[in-house]
Amino acid sequence: MFYDNQGFMNMTTILVTGAIGQIGSELTMALREKYGEDRVIATDIRTPSDAALLNSGPFEILDVLNENHITRVMQQYRVTAIYHLAAVLSAKGETRPNLAWRINVGGLYNMLEVARQYKCSLFFPSSIGAFGPSTPKERTPQDTIMRPETIYGISKLAGELLCDYYFKRFGIDTRGVRFPGLISYETKPGGGTTDYAVEIFFEAVKHMKYTCYLKPDCSLDMMYMPDAIKAMMDLMEADASRLIHRNAFNVTAMSFTPEILADEIRKYIPGFVINYKVDPVRQEIADSWPDSMDDSAARSEWGWKPDYDLEAMTADMIEKINYSSR
Repeated sequence: MFYDNQGFMNMTTILVTGAIGQIGSELTMALREKYGEDRVIATDIRTPSDAALLNSGPFEILDVLNENHITRVMQQYRVTAIYHLAAVLSAKGETRPNLAWRINVGGLYNMLEVARQYKCSLFFPSSIGAFGPSTPKERTPQDTIMRPETIYGISKLAGELLCDYYFKRFGIDTRGVRFPGLISYETKPGGGTTDYAVEIFFEAVKHMKYTCYLKPDCSLDMMYMPDAIKAMMDLMEADASRLIHRNAFNVTAMSFTPEILADEIRKYIPGFVINYKVDPVRQEIADSWPDSMDDSAARSEWGWKPDYDLEAMTADMIEKINYSSR
């Protein structure tokens, strides 16, 4: 935990795995701004092309399947908290299920083991992908039936259970959320089913048209990246005595379809045109996920509340993309 019982910040050294991914790149910079650049160790299997990420603090090559890599970094930096983000995402996972299982489950197991050995706290992001077609789709409860049918969802559900096990069996301070689709203007998505909600903005600004791979009425939960970063940091700083669930909290900010999003974009780009060429693989995955999640447990146990709804997110995305393309 980042705070002691008196509420004062503990001196902590944070390790981020998957630091050059869609979430990791922005989380790393936010953590460095709050806790100090030298106290946040960014790691990934390749060197980042982003100069700001590379030069703003320590970076190490780390393969979460290589125990020697992990041990070296843990000992060198005396890590006390881990944000474990290294993963293979949903659409890519269906093309390489063996790799997805090895990284998503084997990699998490390795990080949990070092968290146990070095007495670290650990954050693990789960996903709406951990649910399945038999899960209630509207206002999906925090605690409900979970029978995912993708390797990504199966691996995320296994991860939730592993984190619960390490907390109950070994007392490791594990915490996590179930993210919906995440939207960001800074980092390109990496093979997720909800990537359309990022791609559509760039195509709208640059070309005023977009061909979507999901059906126009496919409703999914979404969240703007600043809220995702806030959720992770707030949960890790929360008072442990208030946490009933601890891992896999439902968190969400908005729910919309491609057509609803296109209509919102047209408020800023009136000539925007959306077409559809449905990808059956990604559509099948999306159909197995909730339309909307009930995040009341996160709101009551650690004060979760998003800052961005669809209107605020759309306005900010278009403004930021326009600014960066000047």
